[in-house]
Amino acid sequence: MNMKILVLISLVTHIKCAWHFDAPPIAAVSPCPANDNITAIYISDKAPEDENKYDVKFKSKLPNYSQVYIQFDSEASIKLEPPSSKAARVTTSGKSFQITFFKNADSLDFQVSGPHIGVIPYITGFYVNGDEYCSNALVGYFDNLVKGYMDSASTKIEEPDEFCGRRKIKHTELIVNGVDTKPGDWPWHAAIFRFEKRIFTYICGGTLLSKSWVLTAAHCVTIRGIPVLPEILNVILGKYNLIGGDVATQEKEVYQILVHEDFTYRSLASDLALLKLKVEATFDDYVQPACVWHEKISERISSDVTGSVVGWGIDESENLSTKLRQATMPIVSEAKCIKRNPLFYSKVLDDRKFCAGLQNGTSACNGDSGGGFHVFIPDKDDEATGAWYIRGIVSLSAARREVALCDPHQYVVFTDISKYEQWVNKYVTSK
Repeated sequence: MNMKILVLISLVTHIKCAWHFDAPPIAAVSPCPANDNITAIYISDKAPEDENKYDVKFKSKLPNYSQVYIQFDSEASIKLEPPSSKAARVTTSGKSFQITFFKNADSLDFQVSGPHIGVIPYITGFYVNGDEYCSNALVGYFDNLVKGYMDSASTKIEEPDEFCGRRKIKHTELIVNGVDTKPGDWPWHAAIFRFEKRIFTYICGGTLLSKSWVLTAAHCVTIRGIPVLPEILNVILGKYNLIGGDVATQEKEVYQILVHEDFTYRSLASDLALLKLKVEATFDDYVQPACVWHEKISERISSDVTGSVVGWGIDESENLSTKLRQATMPIVSEAKCIKRNPLFYSKVLDDRKFCAGLQNGTSACNGDSGGGFHVFIPDKDDEATGAWYIRGIVSLSAARREVALCDPHQYVVFTDISKYEQWVNKYVTSK
């Protein structure tokens, strides 16, 4: 791949008060492999609302009456910068931008911006007077510089708990187009039932974190944002078959429901809740706790995170699965998620959620809500062993147009547990 990246750091500026400030780094990229005349320039460490902006410079003489057509991979706005703004005008032509020069110019300079915070539009087409200047355009080169809003941080120096997130049964061999699991594969996955019309009806999944606490989605245990009565909920641990026939299950009543104080039922912001069981769970081959994600874990994995989601949600036959199923999917960037469906994802995503999925029909669906996005972290000294950590909670996904069911070709939105670690541990570690 012929991509040229240049990082320039300016000198430290000295202020009379003896403070030292480093100017933000500048990244310069040639987005068109076959053309060095086009340069995209990005200044990092900007305010989140400005992180979807960058500058483009086309270093070539442009005589009067020249016309430039530019295309992007998503919605975009461009603004001509001096000296180009004094020699040309920009208009739209369909989904392309047309820049017409009414004076001779030595270069074309403009700023690109996206309509959504954190989503950067990338050039996919660049034509000057009918000639193509950007075949095989690169995209995504600035995405890792977007930081978004970061209003909290924490440190954790202790080693991960060696007793959580580990299967006791070793097998040799929401989920649409997922694969069946075996009893004991996911001993921390819980089934949550609600008493409706004189019977208990399955509503959501959950994750056992300790002998007393189950983590789930807030929308599973609330009505219009108000928690339901604990006594109408029932949690079954160690369950594999949605209807009977399990090896060893533990049925638990709920003593207390703790919904996150920032939960908003209309947007599903802070969509998580904790259920305290009336009677402690007994750990055995089919019932074990998952590990809670924390920041130290991030240091032990690559930037590309893949996790597993399990549940009894709607399958390809549009019915609840009778057996627990699993699907593996990668986390995708916020920008990639929003570009897939701007009208939906730009409204529901925030800095405490993430997207994951494959867009190939494998997805979490109705009935998988509240279940975990689990990531396997190998032990330091033995890559063959390790523990499963809950990284997210199934919150929502885009619906199909013709029916109120999930669209398995869209991404799934998860509540990001890494942003709620302190809130979870506040209760779970105190029993």
